[in-house]
This record gives sequence, C-alpha cells and structure tokens, in this order.
Amino acid sequence: MLDTFFSPQSIAVVGASREPEKLGYSVLANIQEGGYEGRLYPVNPKADEILGLKAYPSVLEIPDPVDLAVIVIPYRFVPAVLKECGQKGIPSVVVISAGFREAGREGLERERELIETARKYDLRLIGPNCLGVIDTDTPLNATFAAGMPPGGPIAFMSQSGALGTAVLDIAMAGRIGFTKFVSLGNKADVSEIDLLEAWGDDPASRVILIYVEGV
Repeated sequence: MLDTFFSPQSIAVVGASREPEKLGYSVLANIQEGGYEGRLYPVNPKADEILGLKAYPSVLEIPDPVDLAVIVIPYRFVPAVLKECGQKGIPSVVVISAGFREAGREGLERERELIETARKYDLRLIGPNCLGVIDTDTPLNATFAAGMPPGGPIAFMSQSGALGTAVLDIAMAGRIGFTKFVSLGNKADVSEIDLLEAWGDDPASRVILIYVEGV
C-alpha cells in the first residue's frame, strides 16, 4: 500500500533547514504553504525550531507515530537515517538526496544499502535523487518545486525531476488540474508499476501520465 505517501497523518522532514536557500527549507515551507493539515516534524540536530515548528534531533526522538519521512540531507548520512526510519516504524520514505546510482559505482553500492534497509524494515521508498511527491486532494506538496498545481483528474509520474518541474510549471500557468505527482528518481524501490497498480484503483486518478527514461 502506498497510501501514506499521499495522505499521511504525520510527516517528518529530515534535513529541514532555517536557511531559505537550502532544499530542506523549501520542502518544509512547501508542505506548510500547500495547506497540509497533519502533524509536521522538522528534524535537524542543530535547531530547536524551524518555521515555527519544534525541531527534533532524530526521527527516533519524535514522540508520536510518523507516516511519511522526507529525507533531504547529504548522501553520506542517508543510509543511517533510513535505518532510523525503519526502527521508528515509518512505512513510507521519500529520499530527495542525490549521490546514489547516478553517481557511479560507489553511489550504486550506497543505493543497494538503501534497498536492503527498506526490505529489512518493510518500508517503501521513493527515490533517491528525486523531486518529491504531491497530492492536491490531501493537500500535500512534499517537493522542492515552487507552488502547488490546481486540483484535477491527472496523476503524473516522471523519472526526470527536471521534466517534472517543467510540467508542474506548465500546469500552474495553464490551470491544468492534477490529483497526484511523483518524481520517481532512481526507482530504488517504488517503480512506475507500483504506482500504476495504486492509481488504477484510485477513482480520483482518471488520467495517468508517465515519463520514464528506462525500464
């Protein structure tokens, strides 16, 4: 089940930042400004508060259950944080961080470690090296793209973050309605097949668009 990617009751943003130029700031701000109404937990060991929210040093320090973690930190820290997400029992994780399979042999080994951790803890993973996810019904904008597209019947998945950003810009300018958007990135775990199966049962997703660079 992929429901907690799109309608989570609680979200942890690992790598949330107080600095507006950082991706961790953009992701947290987009979730807030997009109208998300669930519980939101910034995770940053160097901050007590970010964007008016209490910050935590680790997902393990969050006192409540977490449905979705969005990871926006340097690649070298991602494997350890993903293990903490597994220990916390977080079912869904989006890894925006780059530096994995697309970065060569060492990156491929790091990505394999992520896959092993996901399987060990029975969690689902979107990414790494991705833009994030959007659900206009929830509403949720867990990406670092600017703005939320209008609601509508189209569910769109893209392996390319750059193309995904361009499509979102066009959608907002042309008032083209989307129900869901997923940037697949490296597809270490969740693939276009997983999303097709999930969206095929979703009455809100009447049109499914897919852009892939390889299968």
